[in-house]
Amino acid sequence: MNVLVLGAGLMGSGIAQVALMAGYNVKLVDIKDEFVDGGYKKIKTGLEKLESKGALGEGVTADDVLSRLEKSIDLASAVKDVDIVIEAVIEKMDIKKQVCKTVMDNGSSQVIFASNTSTMSISEIGKDSGAPERVCGMHFFNPVPLMRCIEIIKGDATSDDTFNTAMEVAGKLPCLRGNRYIAPVLKDRPGFIVNRMNAPANIYIGWVFDQANEKGIDWARIDADAGGKMPMGPCELADYVGLDTMIHVGNYYKETLSSDFEPPKVVKEMVEAGNLGAKSGKGFYDWSQGRDAIKAKVKAAEPAGLFSLENSMAILLNEGCRILEEGIASGYKIIDDANMAGMNSPGPFAAGKKNYEKWSKLLEDLADKTGKDYLRPCELMKSGEFVKMRK
Repeated sequence: MNVLVLGAGLMGSGIAQVALMAGYNVKLVDIKDEFVDGGYKKIKTGLEKLESKGALGEGVTADDVLSRLEKSIDLASAVKDVDIVIEAVIEKMDIKKQVCKTVMDNGSSQVIFASNTSTMSISEIGKDSGAPERVCGMHFFNPVPLMRCIEIIKGDATSDDTFNTAMEVAGKLPCLRGNRYIAPVLKDRPGFIVNRMNAPANIYIGWVFDQANEKGIDWARIDADAGGKMPMGPCELADYVGLDTMIHVGNYYKETLSSDFEPPKVVKEMVEAGNLGAKSGKGFYDWSQGRDAIKAKVKAAEPAGLFSLENSMAILLNEGCRILEEGIASGYKIIDDANMAGMNSPGPFAAGKKNYEKWSKLLEDLADKTGKDYLRPCELMKSGEFVKMRK
């Protein structure tokens, strides 16, 4: 199997590394030699670390594995003899469409184009390529060698052959931490499975942020509400992910799902002031003293009683039910397993089966309180019929 990885950044180099470890022949392609060389260095470092632990197999060296890697900056010529292209370029639709067309114009009549996009429509990427039936999504989580989940997405025109081949290729890619989990995504909808299910919690969390800001409540008190039941409270987590990222994601779902995803006012103000969270040194917290100082502050804080983890779980269950209603996943076990593999966090259905009536009422009350109708429970959640949709 000959694999071409397009884009040699953090995601691309991670994908190329696991493809090499699976025994595939790999071509790493980008637009400049310096980008390809940078990606090659990351792969070499990763493989050498594994060699030193004996994790590449008996007598196998990093150089042995790297002997199956080629570098190129000419996509049109590099694609001629490959079976599948995994695209990990910048999240801009026109660029993704352009490289997809280049692949279909210059590759074999069987070549598959699999996009690692986390947000963009697979159907749109393939639409003008000349072979939309050979275009699918292959969404990895970061860092690729360590995160178990890969979502394989069927676009409107994706053929069964393309989808099944992509599932097979992905299934052979090793994971350094636990078993690889491949989630079949049967419909091309915003956020696919994992990101989609987790997205609406930000509607609620954003409302909490704005309420706390209006009432002058210290951010550490909001994180104290989580009571140590989350690895990071909502404020620390938003800082860690990046407040600019929170706005970018919110705007995307605002356009594709509902205006209720409008990013919170206080976060927009922080970003406008150049405070992006941990990466800029300041967001909800001052990060100059490190994470331990923030943790100590949260531990000492009195809970504000504004944020409830149970509300977040109810929101996740509701969105999981919407994913089932829309036919994106065939059963709730896939959704729960994908969430555990992609987020290191249990999905909502195990607890939801026992609590859906209570949680439906919670969500009706929350929608009334916040004015965010997207949070209202869908029919499938209210009825509890989802319990019959395991597989």
